[in-house]
Formats: sequence, structure tokens, C-alpha cells
Amino acid sequence: QVQLVESGGGLVQAGGSLRLSCAASGRTASFYALNWFRQAPGKERRFVAGVTWRGSRTYYADSVKGRFTISRDNAKNTVSLQMNSLKPEDTAVYICAAAEGLGSIPSAMSYWGQGTQVTVSS
Repeated sequence: QVQLVESGGGLVQAGGSLRLSCAASGRTASFYALNWFRQAPGKERRFVAGVTWRGSRTYYADSVKGRFTISRDNAKNTVSLQMNSLKPEDTAVYICAAAEGLGSIPSAMSYWGQGTQVTVSS
């Protein structure tokens, strides 16, 4: 079992920045790829960014490339998402997810956090 707990969401103006964190716990947490998804009201859950278990590879949705940066610290079992140049369309619940391999679709994830709300005002 892997438990995931997100933090760092909030309200920010367009053009601003936020940093989300996800703490992973469980004996094998460090061996999972860690990902961020987001879900806006009435919309499906969408992939945002992911990082391999060693942190050697990162991958992003086209909509956030150049603005968001994902990183992980296996010593602390955390993954972070630095979000810059935020836009109102980035407003969503951001959810941390762990997967045994690379993947960007929700069905490929093994574990999910509860999510943290990010609201970007115009």
C-alpha cells in the first residue's frame, strides 16, 4: 500500500505561482513513478506531469510545458509541482498518483491522493 497526501493548493492571481507537494508513505513508495493529475468541475481527470521513480525522466502535458516543473526527493518520499505563469484555466483539483510504470492515463495509476484545490483568478 502507498498513501499519498497533497498540500500547497490555494488561490492565486493569473500570472502567479504555486508549489504543490505530495508526501508518499509506504514501504515501496520510492519505487513508483509519481504523477500529478487535475480535474476541473464537470470535466474528466487529466494528466499534468509525471516523474520516474529514480527522478531521471519527467514528462508533461502540452498545456503546462514550460510553465510547470515536477521533481521528487526519494530521501523524503515527496514529489513537488512548481506551477508558474498560472492561468484561470489551470483551476482544478490537483491530485497526486503513483504508478508502477510510466503512464499518463488514470487507469494506469495504482494509488491516488485526495487532492488539493488550486484556483486561479483572472
